[in-house]
Amino acid sequence: MVASRGSSSNSGRIPALGLRVLGLIFISILLMYFDNRDNHLNTVRKSVGAAVYPLRVIVDAPVRFWGWLGETTASRNDFQLELARLRAERLLTNARLQKFNALEAENVRLRALLDARTQVRDKARVAEIMSVDANPYNHGLVIDVGTQDGVFDGQALVDVDGVVGQVIEAGLMTSQAMLISDTDHALPVEINRNGLRTIVVGSGKIDQLELPFVVNNADIRVGDLLITSGLGGAFPAGYPVAVVATITRIPQEPYAHVTATPAASLGQVREVMLIFSTGAHESDITADD
Repeated sequence: MVASRGSSSNSGRIPALGLRVLGLIFISILLMYFDNRDNHLNTVRKSVGAAVYPLRVIVDAPVRFWGWLGETTASRNDFQLELARLRAERLLTNARLQKFNALEAENVRLRALLDARTQVRDKARVAEIMSVDANPYNHGLVIDVGTQDGVFDGQALVDVDGVVGQVIEAGLMTSQAMLISDTDHALPVEINRNGLRTIVVGSGKIDQLELPFVVNNADIRVGDLLITSGLGGAFPAGYPVAVVATITRIPQEPYAHVTATPAASLGQVREVMLIFSTGAHESDITADD
C-alpha cells in the first residue's frame, strides 16, 4: 500500500514539472522572438545589467586585487633587479674609467719622457719607480733596473722637467736612489744666466733646496735657473735642477740664505730617465734596447 501511494504521487508530479519546463521554453522562445524583431527587451536588459553591475564588481574585486598585487610585486622586484644591475654596471664603468684615466695619464708621462729623451744628448734609459722611502728624513726610492741594465753607483736620474736624484746603490735587478732633496745630497750647479757656480744641497723638504755657499754680494736673483755644472762627473752639464725662490742677505754674515724650488716635481715622479754620460763609465754602459 505504501509503494502504490509513492508511485502515484510521483506520477502526479512528473506531468506538472514537464508542463512547467515546456511553459518556460515557450516563454523564452516568445521573448527571443519579440526581442529579435523589435528590441523590446533592451530596456529590461540594461536595467538588469545596471542592477547586477555592483555585484559583479564586488565578486571581481578580490580577483582584481590579487592580480594588481601580483603585478605590483613583480614590477617592484623587476625594478629592484634592474636597479641593482644598473648600479653594478655603473660601478664597473667608473672603475674602468678610472683605469682609463690612469692609463691616459701614464701615456702622457711616457710621451713626455720620450720627447725629452730626443732632446738629451747623452744616452738614456727609462725606469719605473717601484717604491718610495716612507721616512720623511730620508728621501729615497727604488727603481726597476740594475747592473744587468748597465746601472752604476752615482748615476744621474732626471725626468721631463729636470734632475731628480742619483743612484746610490745599484743592485742586480733593482737599484736604490736618493732624491736631490735629501739632506745628504749635494749637487754642483751654476746659474744659467751668468755661469756663477755654487752647490745645491737637500733641505729635507720635498719642494725646497738650499744654496748654503752663496756670498752676500753674489749676482743671483729670484727666478734664476740653476743647471748642472758638470763638475764632479756624476751629472752631465746643462740639466735643469731648480729655480731660485728666496734670497735673504744677512749683514755681517759672509753668506746669504738662498732657497730654490726643484725643477722636477719630486713628490709626483712615476718614471725617470737614467743618464749614461758619454764621458763616464764607458765600460758599464750598455746599448739601450
